[in-house]
Amino acid sequence: MFIKKITSVLLLAMLIQPISWAQKQNNQEIKSLVESYKKDVRGPYYRIKWFCKDGSIRDPKDPCPDDIGGGIQHASFKESALKLRTANHIFFGDILAAVEKEDFLDFHNNYSRLKQYQLGKYLASVDDGWILRKGQYYRGAIQSEDEQAWGRDFFEWLLKDDDFLERNFYLVRQALKDIPHNGDSNIAQKMRSESKTISEDYEPFMDIRIKIHGNPEASDIELVRSFLSKHRTKLTDELKKDLTSLLKTMEQYYAPIDFDDIEAQLENLDSTQTAKQEIITLLEKSKASDTTQNLIYNLSELLSTIRLRITDFENSKDRLALLDISNDIEHTLLTKVQDWKPKNLYHTLDKINTLICAANGSGLIENWEYQKIENQIADLLTEDSIKLNDLEAILGAGRSAVEWSAAMVKAQYHEDVEIYSEFEPKAYGFIDDRIRSSIALNLGETVSDLGNFVSKVSNSNNKVMNIGNQSAIRGLNPGYAKGELVVVDGNPDGIEVTTDKIYIFEKPPSDLKPVAGIMTVSEGNLVSHVQLLARNLGIPNAALSDANLKDLKKYSGQTVFYAVSNKGNVVLKPESDVTEVEANLFNTKQQEKNIITVPTSQIDLDKQSVVNMRDVDARDSGRLCGPKAANLGELKKLFPDKVVEGIIIPFGVFRKHMDQDMPNENKSYWKYLNDTFKRADEMKSDGSDSEEIENYQLRALSKLHEAIIDMPLETSFLKDLKSNFQSILGDKLGDVPVFLRSDTNMEDLKEFTGAGLNLTLFNIREEDEILKGIKRVWASAYTERSFKWRQRYLSNPENVFPSILIIPSVDVDYSGVMITKGVNSGNDDDLTVAFSKGAGGAVDGQSAETWLITKDSNVLLAPARQSDYIRLPKLGGTKKYSATFEAPILNNQNIEDIKGLAKEIRRKMDSKNGHAYDVEFGFKDNKLWLFQIRPFVENKQAKSSDYLSSIAPKVNRNKSIKLSTTL
Repeated sequence: MFIKKITSVLLLAMLIQPISWAQKQNNQEIKSLVESYKKDVRGPYYRIKWFCKDGSIRDPKDPCPDDIGGGIQHASFKESALKLRTANHIFFGDILAAVEKEDFLDFHNNYSRLKQYQLGKYLASVDDGWILRKGQYYRGAIQSEDEQAWGRDFFEWLLKDDDFLERNFYLVRQALKDIPHNGDSNIAQKMRSESKTISEDYEPFMDIRIKIHGNPEASDIELVRSFLSKHRTKLTDELKKDLTSLLKTMEQYYAPIDFDDIEAQLENLDSTQTAKQEIITLLEKSKASDTTQNLIYNLSELLSTIRLRITDFENSKDRLALLDISNDIEHTLLTKVQDWKPKNLYHTLDKINTLICAANGSGLIENWEYQKIENQIADLLTEDSIKLNDLEAILGAGRSAVEWSAAMVKAQYHEDVEIYSEFEPKAYGFIDDRIRSSIALNLGETVSDLGNFVSKVSNSNNKVMNIGNQSAIRGLNPGYAKGELVVVDGNPDGIEVTTDKIYIFEKPPSDLKPVAGIMTVSEGNLVSHVQLLARNLGIPNAALSDANLKDLKKYSGQTVFYAVSNKGNVVLKPESDVTEVEANLFNTKQQEKNIITVPTSQIDLDKQSVVNMRDVDARDSGRLCGPKAANLGELKKLFPDKVVEGIIIPFGVFRKHMDQDMPNENKSYWKYLNDTFKRADEMKSDGSDSEEIENYQLRALSKLHEAIIDMPLETSFLKDLKSNFQSILGDKLGDVPVFLRSDTNMEDLKEFTGAGLNLTLFNIREEDEILKGIKRVWASAYTERSFKWRQRYLSNPENVFPSILIIPSVDVDYSGVMITKGVNSGNDDDLTVAFSKGAGGAVDGQSAETWLITKDSNVLLAPARQSDYIRLPKLGGTKKYSATFEAPILNNQNIEDIKGLAKEIRRKMDSKNGHAYDVEFGFKDNKLWLFQIRPFVENKQAKSSDYLSSIAPKVNRNKSIKLSTTL
């Protein structure tokens, strides 16, 4: 086979030139390669060859003879393209007929090669062929008949697997739109690409292009036709040709569905009579629909039924035909849905309910997710009126369906899109293109209309500049801020944030440094470290839509005032519009109220030996060790079967090591640290500005950080550590994989959580790595991020003392966080739970499965949309896996166990103070393991602020609204 031949050639080349072939190319090199391919008449291809079934390769004029099985003809690849595959796992210009099915599926890389093929198709459509700008005319490079045949064979092979289809239903349907197999093409993408190209070449077309992208309707055909007629004399021949082509594409896109043809296809399928007849009956109902509303209702139900019934069709050819029919039905639904103009509130709610069904049928939300919300709307539409509280619940369900749908697209493609975006920025539009070509677009518009109506009747409008669709914006954490607005559209990892700016992210970085305020499209989950820090410190935080973010980009760089009330409404306005009351919020006296002092009087630095976690409890927090270890020791007493053993390196061990001489400083580490803060105070007294002082401290602490990492560990400590490790954890140091968790005295204070600011090392086993890890954890207290959070909110940030908690790793199936109250509802009897697959779930901002668990119900706030997770092998380190979403992470028994745990925590720990707690735990083979518990700290100043109360409307949520009300 050709693929085997190429593999041997690659191996030989790697042996001859091991350095050049193994060298991963950087983004600038790939970008240059892309530009060179665009200018090359052959693109990434080398020359046309015959590839014979016996593995031989022949020149174009020497076809493969029949006696060796024949062969196929297509282009071979340039060495530079092959090198990119080997070094970077990037595949440009894939020729399907030349690829083994397993290699193209690329299972072990989360189907990256398949997704890259789709991404390449998109880039070709929006950028005049992209790498094949000239190579698309290279005759014979790709044979369409061979590509079609390969595509059919690929899908028939793929669709034999029930489990694969269930786990990857959305991806399969999307792949069918891009991989040739049935004389097909992605008409919707072609229509948007053609309109985009015309608007870039002729600016007056921009309004129509925006209409086609944002609110497509069949009437757009007449718009384009009239535009062509009106502007004909001003258009170049090329533009006339492009507009004529666009019209042809639009007519094809809006052509009516052929129900008779689909019915004939269905009759030929082999399945249980029940499944086939159910689908045919729904098709006949769709065909007989007398109104647009009924047509969309029936098509949505048909889509959902095909998804539910597809595995009843055992033949993979039948499954392929059925999925093609499903895509055709979705296409028709998308062309007709704009014609459904709801007349009143009832019809708006009915349309939302119907489109959520269609989102399920097209794979944007999973079956189990749909079941959680499908009855929520219908059950509330049985009377002629509805309470405002119930209407807000429906709005919340609608918003959730839109967000879950968009998150599905991102979860599937974001990893490959981000890789490509580094060298080809146009790739970033791929995800937006997929969302816009789905039912999520119209569902989002309809939910937005409902949101605007709810805002009016509840008098709770957001006031965010002058952008549209503000009902999609909702507050997460109360607070207020003033500063420069920075809108980050894309990957935030390269952004250097500062404390005096307000940031709008698509997704916040998990290691976010302190900022004045944040808004995010992807809120991650309610209990991530970033969210908890924001809530704790009164940093205003809100969620918004992708469209809102793009609308706000034009204000990036302006100084703004930003506030989020404790009822969730949002204000964002220019500095010029700030009132006197708002200006007075930022005086010095007001700011000083936020400063917190770390208590140090109780610290016991004389304990300079390792401690058994069983020998500590909550009273030792801030004395011998930090709250993680002290509280886990307490939990070991309270919940002995749910907590692992552990050992603690107390504050005193760290302090003793800091008395050693610091290299090249003629002073101890400890004196160097204190001299740094002493010098900073002197600079402040001398009138140095805050930025100069902070930069000095950061330079000095960076030097200390590096020095601690290289610090020698004392022999007596090493002997003590090894002895206790063996006796407490059951085996010698180096034979048990462990977590090293930083545990400082600056965490879990009454008004400062400190969550996630210092280092936790996962699943370390080797003795040398554990010893290095101890010093890395100590040093992490002096990183820029940790220092900046402390410096901003603590009056004595120099008095940080790290202890370390060492616990054996538990390779949990899934893990997460519970807050023993309703984070958003504020109800002390509720539970907020967020879980992700694998270890370390929910704390780093993963798109986690989030539940509100009440006395009467378990409400799904968000399903997981994290595309990967880690497990903890016994040999140490971590192993990455890809995630799918076809089933919930938490099962019913898990939820009952969580309720039981919360009840025990409240009974055993809450008897006096009634505190809410932040609990980290996981499940291994359905057994619950506790890892951490800390007080849940909220910013009381933000929650009780007179100003924030004044901007929160007083709403009667029992108010009744007629369903016949016109929106």
